Amino acid sequence: MKRLAALFAVLDGTTKTSAKLSALTAHFRAAPEADILWTVALLSGRRPRRAVTTTELRTWAAEAAGLPDWLFEESYAVVGDLAETIALVLPPPSATAASAGLAETMASLSDLAHQPPEARKAAILAAWATMPADERFLFNKLITGGFRMGVAQGLMTRALAEATGQDAAAVAHRLMGDWTPVAITLADLLAPTAGGGSRPYPFALASGLEAAPDSLGDPADWRAEWKWDGIRGQIVARPGAFAVWSRGEELITDRFPEFAPLARALPPGTVLDGEILAWGEGAAPLPFAALQRRIGRKSVPRKVLAEAPARFLAYDLMEADGRDIRAVPFAERRDRLEALVAGLPPGVPIAVSPLVALTGWETLARTREAARDRGAEGLMLKRAASPYFTGRRRGDWWKWKLDPYTVDAVMIYAQAGHGRRAALYTDFTFAIRAGNDLLPFAKAYSGLTDAEFAEVTRWVKAHTLERFGPVRRVVPELVFELAFEGIQESPRHKSGIALRFPRILRWRRDKTVAEIDTLDSLRALLPPRAER
Repeated sequence: MKRLAALFAVLDGTTKTSAKLSALTAHFRAAPEADILWTVALLSGRRPRRAVTTTELRTWAAEAAGLPDWLFEESYAVVGDLAETIALVLPPPSATAASAGLAETMASLSDLAHQPPEARKAAILAAWATMPADERFLFNKLITGGFRMGVAQGLMTRALAEATGQDAAAVAHRLMGDWTPVAITLADLLAPTAGGGSRPYPFALASGLEAAPDSLGDPADWRAEWKWDGIRGQIVARPGAFAVWSRGEELITDRFPEFAPLARALPPGTVLDGEILAWGEGAAPLPFAALQRRIGRKSVPRKVLAEAPARFLAYDLMEADGRDIRAVPFAERRDRLEALVAGLPPGVPIAVSPLVALTGWETLARTREAARDRGAEGLMLKRAASPYFTGRRRGDWWKWKLDPYTVDAVMIYAQAGHGRRAALYTDFTFAIRAGNDLLPFAKAYSGLTDAEFAEVTRWVKAHTLERFGPVRRVVPELVFELAFEGIQESPRHKSGIALRFPRILRWRRDKTVAEIDTLDSLRALLPPRAER
């Protein structure tokens, strides 16, 4: 843990990419192999099942520190991070012991999952008693599963590639898929897999278009297609392997049984990138809410399968006949994708995401305005000559989304944030007018500057009407403009509606609570019932 603590100190103490890259590369060159595997796993989002509950940790830490529960909770509210709070309140170590490595620590935590509460408590207290504060903090992070180092996965991949003398793109590919650090060696993890198995490729990601589209140059150099609102995924069909992967590297094959016929229909050695959508009888996809009913389920009921059948709209062809063709220009990959899908048997749940005519930027802008009528969020713009790159690379792929919906609402509840914003009220509940009443309908916690959050915090403290634990009910006076991507009916909410991705657009200091929007004005944005 000492080595990991030293790495964390460097990464946490700088914002320079070069310094982080250097520290990670040095760590990968010097650390034991088992620790390297765990570091890579943690930095790429792979975490073991939590062995100890946060309630147990809070109780044990308060006891060890000799604090009443209320004082520990007040401390937690100020610090905003449980791992850091525990590290700060615990007494100094009562003994010293040799620092365990990361892999050894993770193995110990894994063993605790099968122990009774008394044994788990004894082990955690013993570990705390011999660790300095910096190692305690990281130890607590590992227990709670909230392990982050402020390092993008792409940077970690570059560092590992430099440390092992391999190509960064190849390393990024080999780190994809389903693997665990306790069941693989570093050599096997980084070795090319014969036939690729079911391993997906790293996704290419688009950046938001910030300037006018005509800044991109000649329209003939670009291709346009609809930006769909579903689940980004890859279908991998190789000899002896068929898999459906989400962008978060989650294996979701079993959740979409409709795609099983593609295992036989697709030519062996095919990997497709595309969007998973719920699609009914019409020409447009069903709203994301229909697909959302299937997300997170290990087993999808027949009723849901019938009401929200899935379709795969393919964007790109990354592997054909077992050969990686990501370096081939997009226009050529697209032609090969269309030919491949056209040759599939009728009835399979796959289609190519249609191209949108691009004869000029002004004409395309008018076409974009009809995106919502097609169930899309806007347009994607891809350079015809672009390769299929890894991660987010500005210049070749752009997303040109529609402007979001907006609504003016009043804040009625406020709650403190976490981490560096633990002393600020940043999480708000908003209401709109329903007749003569104020009806809560949305929560949001992003969109203001730090200075604005500080100003709102001072106002909240001076205008609190009631307290409910960490939540304060406030005078309904501050009006904010919220942005959101979609709206749907929801019987689970008192308002009867739910917003998609609500966030604060701006503080409307010029408006009073009498001028906020109404439930009727929001319901007018709902799609026609036949489309819901």
